[in-house]
Amino acid sequence: MSRLGETMRSQAALRERLEKLNAIGIALSGETDTARLTEAILLAAKELVGADAGTLYRVDGDALRFEIALTDTLGLRMGGTLGATVALPPVPLHDADGVPNLGHVVACAVNQRRTVCIDDAYAATDYDFSGTRSFDAANGYRSRSVLCVPMRDHEGQVLGALQLINALDGHGGVRAFDGDDQRLVESLASQAAIALTNRRLIGAMEALFESFIGLINLAIDDKSPYTGGHCQRVPVLTMMLADAASRTDTGPLAAFDLSDEARYALKIAGLLHDCGKVTTPVHVVDKATKLQTLFDRIALIQTRFEVLRRDARIDRLEGRLDEEAYHACLAALDDDLAFLRRINVGGEAMGDAELARLQAIAARRWHGPTGETPLLDADELENLAVRRGTLTHAERRIINRHIEVTIQMLEALPWPRHLAQVPEYAGGHHERMDGRGYPRGLTREQLSIPARIMGIADVFEALTARDRPYKEGMKLSQALTILARMARDQHIDAELFEVFVREQVWLDYARQYLPQSQIDPVDTAALLALARR
Repeated sequence: MSRLGETMRSQAALRERLEKLNAIGIALSGETDTARLTEAILLAAKELVGADAGTLYRVDGDALRFEIALTDTLGLRMGGTLGATVALPPVPLHDADGVPNLGHVVACAVNQRRTVCIDDAYAATDYDFSGTRSFDAANGYRSRSVLCVPMRDHEGQVLGALQLINALDGHGGVRAFDGDDQRLVESLASQAAIALTNRRLIGAMEALFESFIGLINLAIDDKSPYTGGHCQRVPVLTMMLADAASRTDTGPLAAFDLSDEARYALKIAGLLHDCGKVTTPVHVVDKATKLQTLFDRIALIQTRFEVLRRDARIDRLEGRLDEEAYHACLAALDDDLAFLRRINVGGEAMGDAELARLQAIAARRWHGPTGETPLLDADELENLAVRRGTLTHAERRIINRHIEVTIQMLEALPWPRHLAQVPEYAGGHHERMDGRGYPRGLTREQLSIPARIMGIADVFEALTARDRPYKEGMKLSQALTILARMARDQHIDAELFEVFVREQVWLDYARQYLPQSQIDPVDTAALLALARR
């Protein structure tokens, strides 16, 4: 009866260990961080068989690299998330001549793709345990039972190995690893290899996906080096503000937090927020002057002025103009051309007086190849009459359409669950809190916090950028004052702007991306007061 009872207890213990193995497999499949995953694998293996020590190795080229090493009785923790970096040298899988390393027990297990079980390391003659003996002598330890199991994935590829040392008998003594121990660890090693393979494949897919995003931004960059820099900097600033908002523990944003998945989705959205600009014509994206298309057409107008100067010279030579009138005519022409050159830059807003002068100049006649025509044609007049900046209303509509194209492109993709919010995050950065933005006229309540964060990042980067063809980068005080007014006028989120200022996100960004010449003193109290008016 006692033998039956012992058998039943043994079977119950084995069932318990199998249930634990199943639970471990489920837990491993849900882990997304490689460091935590390798740590969980080794801890699970030690727990399954009651081992005092263990090491997990990963195949790295032609060697086994120590990922994590634990010894409970010594309080040793190296690698993973538990301790310091493993300083031990890698174990070579082959010697200099390419001969498989079978002298090191873990290398032998990997090379021969089989489990190695040793009852007493000091009595083993097939393997070199000199390193183990040195470790034991230095730390007052005694390594006895050893179990090495290669981790093979579903395709039979060896990814690494588990090495367990000193199975404990429950009474403080060391026992040999038995057949059940070996089978359980082999099963765990197989599950672990699959989990590591999945994590590696997911990482590879993420890297491939981000590389495709990089190609899109490269295409934009190739069309316009100005926009390309914007596409790289906005995601950085977006994540800086998102992290600052997550740290906030008071006020309306106290409950805001981003999971790892949400952070990754926001990062991807930041990288893709202007992907629609691949369809925007280069001459619109890079329009440095009002008359620029494929080239700056001010050169054509200068030629017409040269014709007018020639005509004046002919009139003087033929007696239709005296000397004084001739020089007055040349001076007036030079002054008008200088005026056109100045307003062509679009650096200052045009008033009614400048607009009236422009129309008067445009109405002048000159004799060209097709006969007498106005000095400026209708398209040139329309472009030069732009009151602020360099874009006409039609060109502004083309620029604004990039966000519609961005949304169309992103909504057409079959996003996985954890990235499903990318179109909303990326597509809302031109909306306004009062619903007067574009393209959908969404209000603050209809926009997620990440979308509102990206809106601030997009504006601040554009204000401070130094690589735009039509303006210089603003100093911090000027850019932040404009942002404060935008917060006051419900253009951007006022609560997030307060975090942006209070947590000095602007300063952290400036120190990384702006020259010292743009970093000037900032009165944060005045900014916050302006935003609250």
